[in-house]
Amino acid sequence: MPMFDTVLVANRGEIAVRVIRTLRAMGIRSVAVFSDADADARHVREADTAVRIGPPPAAESYLSVKSLLDAAVRTGAQAIHPGYGFLAENAAFALACADAGLTFIGPPAEAISLMGDKIRAKETVKAAGVPVVPGSSGSGLTDRQLADAARAIGMPVLLKPSAGGGGKGMRLTRVESALLEEIAAARREARASFGDDTLLVERWIDRPRHIEIQVLADAHGRVVHLGERECSLQRRHQKIIEEAPSVLLDEETRAAMGEAAVQAARSCGYVGAGTVEFIVPGTDPSSYYFMEMNTRLQVEHPVTELITGLDLVEWQLRVAAGEPLPYEQRDITLTGHAIEARICAEDPSRGFLPSGGTVLALHEPQGWGSPRLEGPGGGVRTDSGLSEGTEVSSLYDPMLSKVIAYGPDRPTALRRLRAALAETVTLGVPTNAGFLRRLLAHPAVVAGTMDTGLVEREVDGLVPDGVPDEVYAAAAAVRKAELAPRPDANGWTDPFSAPSGWRLGGDPPPLAFPLRVPGFEPRTARVPESSRVTADTVTVTAEGITHTFRRAADWLARDGDSWHVQDHDPVAASLSGAAHAGADTLAAPMPGTVTVVKVAVGDEVDAGQSLLVVEAMKMEHVISAPHAGTVTELDVGPGTTVAMDQLLAVVAPHESAKDREAGDD
Repeated sequence: MPMFDTVLVANRGEIAVRVIRTLRAMGIRSVAVFSDADADARHVREADTAVRIGPPPAAESYLSVKSLLDAAVRTGAQAIHPGYGFLAENAAFALACADAGLTFIGPPAEAISLMGDKIRAKETVKAAGVPVVPGSSGSGLTDRQLADAARAIGMPVLLKPSAGGGGKGMRLTRVESALLEEIAAARREARASFGDDTLLVERWIDRPRHIEIQVLADAHGRVVHLGERECSLQRRHQKIIEEAPSVLLDEETRAAMGEAAVQAARSCGYVGAGTVEFIVPGTDPSSYYFMEMNTRLQVEHPVTELITGLDLVEWQLRVAAGEPLPYEQRDITLTGHAIEARICAEDPSRGFLPSGGTVLALHEPQGWGSPRLEGPGGGVRTDSGLSEGTEVSSLYDPMLSKVIAYGPDRPTALRRLRAALAETVTLGVPTNAGFLRRLLAHPAVVAGTMDTGLVEREVDGLVPDGVPDEVYAAAAAVRKAELAPRPDANGWTDPFSAPSGWRLGGDPPPLAFPLRVPGFEPRTARVPESSRVTADTVTVTAEGITHTFRRAADWLARDGDSWHVQDHDPVAASLSGAAHAGADTLAAPMPGTVTVVKVAVGDEVDAGQSLLVVEAMKMEHVISAPHAGTVTELDVGPGTTVAMDQLLAVVAPHESAKDREAGDD
């Protein structure tokens, strides 16, 4: 089969941009697809051709098989690259491509179907001699049967959707009494994410390491592995830092796990690039267990590319075009070390709730040396779907970009990645870049002794509990500069229009501005004695230390962190909050969609009772009653789209509760 002339990329964001980059390097024409929300997205601008496929939500655009196939036929594409997410692991989509005469750049539909069902996958690889995690057997278990299986395994247990991955719908449950509620929540999330609420339950291994093996298989029977990736740094079961190779494995264990991954791939007739994931006890790396196989390209594939010198997207294309792999296992060598950080639209200061907004200013480092695709580079690579003006909404996954650092050894790669994150600026949209930078400096991470629970245990120490004084000082300097009078056509400036605080008969007070950062108490900030404000930076000196920030509108950024510093009017705030103030009100913690409403006006509720569920970027947030009382106001229903801090409901406390509160005063 000759190489393709035109390939349609059935995805969006950074992965679409990433695939288009390789298509361009190979001289293959690229076709992008977009929903109305993505009409001006970067992947649309970078492709050779772009086709509108429908309005958001994804079900009417990126998940519309008919629209995607129609776009491919209309543009003359011979193949479709699914990226990851959306339809990448959808066997029906792979079959539909074949029926339309198109090549699906991924494994056979049978392999997707088999490995997409975690229950069948475990049974298949177990028969091939691959060790698996103890857990439930059989599909279609009821809530009660799952709970019984969990008790038989022994607490704690992990609830997992059978149909999907990426941590969505996974629930770690340590208490038997919470099993049924956690099962119900896991089913809801699995149904929303994958359209299938089938669950399985597995033994939870305390302080485990998450290590995965990259495999590459052709249609001629050759399967090789490309080493491992350490993915133990996770939050809410979502990977946030990945690296290759793992410091945990010695050569013997690496070879054994690699061979197990190859056997897992062979057991399902795999073709293309795929990943076999293992759970590994940190105290005994030789005792590893198969978790699942991801039948697609992984988010973290760049770290493997940098240590092997292979372009995995290129080899996906070549294998799909029928080319044999020219490598034996002995030909694969690992050189140096690479580490990746996922930049997500989330606000660490608000409990990592999904964020959104317009990208007002953007700086993405490419760093030291050339982050080239064709081999280990001596620097930094950024895979991104962002550009200035990008509107980040709650419609899609929160991951915006990835910053990857390469070095001859792990300490060098760590230093380079921390420095690159300090240079990462996404003003207008809160991200986790600063949090990731601090995480990479944690002693356990530096020593390589992390596990999948490290982030949750240490999160409080990695999220600042306040806003640095110099941030307010810089914001005050910007306010003063913005108020400075402009000379008229003759070059004359009215001295009385300058914001100096001048008054008749006395020294002016220090110039100050009332300011607020959402989530923190308002402050009155004085203008520093020494400052310099430009169109995109502000520099202030306080107590002999000079601080420089990037700026755009009323946003400031430094070392990966950003702050939205707003003007604060105490009188206006008091008046606007009078109608809905105090502990009785429940507001949306993030922009998103109300998916569940469990109460009605007039209902009596208990303290902590679940009232509503708000979903954004495939993440559920339960809204609970702040105290026992009566629901007196309910402004939303299932399907309502809400903005951050929008009023959802009001719960008036019972009289006895009011009396207790008054007594506490």
